[in-house]
Amino acid sequence: MDMSGQLNRVVAVRLRISASRARAVISTAVIAFLTPLCASGQGVVHLSTVQPGGFPGTPLLQGIQSVTNGVRITWDGPSGYYQVWEKSNSLSGAWVTVGGPTNLTLMATITAMTSNAFFRVSGPAPNYAGSQVCISCHGTVHATWMLTPHAQAFTNATFMRAGGQTNASCVVCHTVGYGLPTGFISASQTPQLEGVQCESCHGPAANHAANPTDFSVVPRVELAAQLCGGCHNAQLAPAEVVAHDPVAFAYQDWSVSPHSAVVPTVLSLMTSSSADISSCGRCHSGSARLALLEGLNPSVTLTNDYDVPITCAVCHDPHAQYVWTNELNGVITFTNSLTGVAVVITNDELGAVYTNQLRAALSSTNDFVLTTSDDFTNVYNPNINVCGQCHNDRGSAWTDTSMSPHHSPQYNILLGTVGELVSGPTPGYPSTHSRLEMQCAACHMQTATNDISGHQFEVETYQLCLNCHNNPAGLVELVTNNMAAQIQQTVSYLDLWATNAEPAGLQQYGTLAWEYTTPGDLSPSGAGPSSSDQALIPDNIKMARFDLYLVFYDGSYGVHNAPFDFQLLQAAQTFIEDQLFQ
Repeated sequence: MDMSGQLNRVVAVRLRISASRARAVISTAVIAFLTPLCASGQGVVHLSTVQPGGFPGTPLLQGIQSVTNGVRITWDGPSGYYQVWEKSNSLSGAWVTVGGPTNLTLMATITAMTSNAFFRVSGPAPNYAGSQVCISCHGTVHATWMLTPHAQAFTNATFMRAGGQTNASCVVCHTVGYGLPTGFISASQTPQLEGVQCESCHGPAANHAANPTDFSVVPRVELAAQLCGGCHNAQLAPAEVVAHDPVAFAYQDWSVSPHSAVVPTVLSLMTSSSADISSCGRCHSGSARLALLEGLNPSVTLTNDYDVPITCAVCHDPHAQYVWTNELNGVITFTNSLTGVAVVITNDELGAVYTNQLRAALSSTNDFVLTTSDDFTNVYNPNINVCGQCHNDRGSAWTDTSMSPHHSPQYNILLGTVGELVSGPTPGYPSTHSRLEMQCAACHMQTATNDISGHQFEVETYQLCLNCHNNPAGLVELVTNNMAAQIQQTVSYLDLWATNAEPAGLQQYGTLAWEYTTPGDLSPSGAGPSSSDQALIPDNIKMARFDLYLVFYDGSYGVHNAPFDFQLLQAAQTFIEDQLFQ
């Protein structure tokens, strides 16, 4: 049966609350007949749309997907049982229950197709209680939450001066459950629901507090960025907030960043192998990384829930603030060990000690590597640069033969601690940029204008660079063009070796003779030398390709650490020349 015509007949979506039974109802047109819950292997449903105020207190339609012999409907809402209802094409027809009120999975597969039917879903009453009722069981996390800006979201001076306490468009994000029967009404009537509380992010919890042993009403733990996007969202925020708050653009910026999606090939690996859930998931899956941070084994605790990107909660702890020591604070005189150029840097923005809700520090100067085989708990160090937690070389070595270095050596390139020089392994040649007190965030998360939150993680302005460089845009163009030329020249040298000086056993590979078994992105498609043929490749060529890919996969084309990148490429070319002319 062709489903497209049926799905195109969806004509309405509406949300209403029935006062007589305090049941949330959502209805939309679609074919209707409920079959058993979700199919085996179906992923966990996560919030996919933003809802002002954070977590939706009533059912929220997520989507309709064509599946074999039917459609799958998904919705979101508080924890609890849901009932699916159906009626025929006639708008005057009676609603009829389909199955029992036992749906906990927030999805239903609809078969036994009829033409132009309607359905609706009723769910648990949105009963809010306020964070005080959570203290008896969650006292520790409540105490740390109390120290965060969220806890003071209704009483902070900026909000009050702007008149936010009586502005409906502001109150929805600064209180709990505003607009719902048991939610915030006013400061005088419902003071217990002021601020961004537990229920703002986990959903209404009065039913859970009344019966803590009822597993069906345990509040949700939602990792989707759409949860935070309900408030940190310029498209939903009042104009007066957008005008002065860069964080209002955080969700939009993150949505177009690489962090907003799991790399498809990595997702496929995690889906097929439990080992890859922990090894690849620690940096590619938000749900896997958070499980590891909690001391859990994601291959055991997660079931079909790996397709969660690097969302807000992966880097920011919503429950606590942290105090960090700024080892780069103050006036720093730094001499680049490769160029001999000395600079004086004044780091005075953060102070000697700073507080934020990041799970890791903003900067560090010691080398760090987390390999895919490392025990995460034993190696994890929150004092390492928050970006360097994942953007490190992962233990890549020139002796590796199966594939090129991972696309993540940025932290080690910044510190100059990875790669092979003619004299041997690099002892460490940090760049001047590594001495900025916020390191990666200093350039990649600038907020020089009101409409930049920094969460695209792109260098969107050269404002910071003007502190040291008269023409930063021109300098970047000069450096990147030169480094691109050096990269291409190194590739040409390797191709020259591969077609003129390669051992007899490698001739079948053509210009791929210098590559890894799975070639990197600098070569045309095709297979590189097999694992056994890799032994025919001289060490000089292996060290050259290693240095080349480190520079290329750093992705900055010299901006992170130009003198060091140049040294690596010069070493690579020397290795190749030695092999060509020996």
